[in-house]
Amino acid sequence: MVKIRTYIGEVVSELFEKVSWPTWSELQNSAYVVLVASAIVSLLVWLMDFTFGINAGPWKGILGFIYQLIG
Repeated sequence: MVKIRTYIGEVVSELFEKVSWPTWSELQNSAYVVLVASAIVSLLVWLMDFTFGINAGPWKGILGFIYQLIG
């Protein structure tokens, strides 16, 4: 039981004394970076899906359209 109490005490000490928490401004800036990066990645995935025609609808993508013209 003493070991568990010591462990919990060390965890609390580390969280409150040794961890450097970001300021509210730094946290907001990081959130904006994550939001922009997520939007860019989702746009790239949508663009690849649209180009290669991976969706299940009647649209076969730009490559499917080109293949249909060729063949």
